[in-house]
Amino acid sequence: MAMSLEERVRSAVAALLHAAGESQTELAAVLGISQAQVSRRQSGTAAWSLTDCEAVAAHYGIDVLELLAGPTRAMEALPAARRRTPGRQAGAPRPAALEAGA
Repeated sequence: MAMSLEERVRSAVAALLHAAGESQTELAAVLGISQAQVSRRQSGTAAWSLTDCEAVAAHYGIDVLELLAGPTRAMEALPAARRRTPGRQAGAPRPAALEAGA
């Protein structure tokens, strides 16, 4: 059975968070919402809005259609510069060079 659009978005967001080594708290700060709101969206008790999807896609440097397509397409589109460096744990500070966009 195919995943629903909501399941594809939740799976894609989870994959992107993991690949980038970011926490829900970090993503929430970017989106201007609380970590609890991200958690509700990820658990399925609340839905990701199209505006949220656009913001998530922009944050990770991918097209919103890649996000909506699901985790495989989102991961294929994720720029190498956005991927976590080996040994970096989720929530750990990002190197200054990455923060500056270098």
